[in-house]
Amino acid sequence: MPHISLPEGFPGIRSLAVYRPDTGAALYALAEALLRGDSSLSQADAELIAAFTSSQNDCTFCTCSHAAAARYLFGTDKEIVDAVIADYQTAPISEKMKTLLAIAQCVQQDARTVSDEIVANARLAGATDREIHDTVLIAATFCMFNRYVDGLATLTPTNPGAYEPMGERMATLGYVPPKYP
Repeated sequence: MPHISLPEGFPGIRSLAVYRPDTGAALYALAEALLRGDSSLSQADAELIAAFTSSQNDCTFCTCSHAAAARYLFGTDKEIVDAVIADYQTAPISEKMKTLLAIAQCVQQDARTVSDEIVANARLAGATDREIHDTVLIAATFCMFNRYVDGLATLTPTNPGAYEPMGERMATLGYVPPKYP
């Protein structure tokens, strides 16, 4: 049960965007820029960082919805998403992505622990400054999104199948704020 009166039929952050369209539009624009905008990170990798960070924060809604988007974008390699969420260090992903997820994990736990050494490891694995920047910003943004969604106890579907259409919508249409009828 949400802590405030939210419109029915809109799970997670979607209900908050309907409740406050002004802030919702800004948050959706930020998600669009980070997860679908100009970057050498693929959209699948950006969604993977979002899902991973959300899983580290135990935010069920954001983990499930962004994992669904990442699975859709990875296509036949969709099992990568669950492997990363289970243990990114043993997942079948590149060393570069492992180092970027290590950075995201530091941001999620305590951003001050992103050290020169961990950034140097990312660079040695082929990460660019822009990819390091975008990883930090995606992780920081999703920490905020996760706390926003969970802090107001928004509707979180319990049926895993409910997230597949959300993931497909995010992967194909992007981050467009919902309209309230």
